[in-house]
Amino acid sequence: MRVLAAMSGGVDSAVAAARAVEAGHDVVGVHLALSRMPGTLRTGSRGCCTIEDSMDAQRAANVLGIPYYVWDFSERFKADVVDDFIAEYAAGRTPNPCMRCNERIKFAALLEKALALGFDAVATGHYAKITTDAAGRRELHRASAEAKDQSYVLGVLTAEQLAHAYFPLGDTPSKQLVREEAARRGLSVAQKPDSYDICFISDGDTRGWLAEKVGTAPGDIVDRTGAVVGAHEGAHAYTVGQRRGLRLGTPAADGKPRFVLEVRPKERTVVVGPKEALAVAGIAGARFSWAGADPVASGLVAAEGDAFDCEVQIRAHADPVPAVARVATDAAGSAEFVITPETPLDGVAPGQTAVVYVGTRVLGQCTIDRTVSAVPVDA
Repeated sequence: MRVLAAMSGGVDSAVAAARAVEAGHDVVGVHLALSRMPGTLRTGSRGCCTIEDSMDAQRAANVLGIPYYVWDFSERFKADVVDDFIAEYAAGRTPNPCMRCNERIKFAALLEKALALGFDAVATGHYAKITTDAAGRRELHRASAEAKDQSYVLGVLTAEQLAHAYFPLGDTPSKQLVREEAARRGLSVAQKPDSYDICFISDGDTRGWLAEKVGTAPGDIVDRTGAVVGAHEGAHAYTVGQRRGLRLGTPAADGKPRFVLEVRPKERTVVVGPKEALAVAGIAGARFSWAGADPVASGLVAAEGDAFDCEVQIRAHADPVPAVARVATDAAGSAEFVITPETPLDGVAPGQTAVVYVGTRVLGQCTIDRTVSAVPVDA
């Protein structure tokens, strides 16, 4: 099999490429240049697409004895990930750029180019597993290393993309074992720190970065009844569930702290309330997809629109929650994925991604458009 190994410059992708080589595949390494102005060095565990990362990937490819290339995807990354991130925040939503990157860059733009060049699969260092069901259809499952499981951020993959995805690390019990393997193989990235946070905001100051991109627009902070309790300099700086930095001029009647419940950028308004009001009894999204066979083809339901039992996860490191889900169609014929958790979810914001599991299998996902509060306004 001809395999294109996506090499970020980190230890996971380097070991994934090494395992692909060891398995006897014809492997070519590629590093994606996603930044138009890459820095020379990383800042600890922060940063993306630095020259250092590219050089680390090059050194790993040299050790493995495979061809290595750098592909410039910076224009596509800016349009599909960075600009999308800015637009979502400007609309009062909380986007997940990792999901967009996996969906539109690594398993859309990269895979498209790989297939055009005659490759059979794209290998990455993600911790997730792909299995095949009795009908020969590929399924995405959680990794063996529960603490490192990354199936959540891969929930956007489609059946067509899964057919050409390759995750050599899926059965590895721990990250430490990967580091030890890298050291044995002579890979210099064996102890390189993991990257975290938003890769294209290298200093971690998301609020300051958004202020430069979106600008400031002062407005009111109101409670659930509409009463003004404070002021802000820009709604984009607030996210659902936030407590710190509100600087409210009017204390709550019960003296308890208040949290951001909703962001309304068009009205330049931020809504706050008690912690209990963060509880969400239901979520729904019109932008949904299936990671392989849909619920009908999987035998979970007899017909589209029927409800089925599942688990829902709303953040990469959140615990899954038992739920009931279904695809609903409104009077206008528009479909949306409706998920009702068994117990209320905490602090869910539009723009986040809800990934649905059946056992260890990733069934599909939706971008959350709306939420249903578990606490009435007059409570």
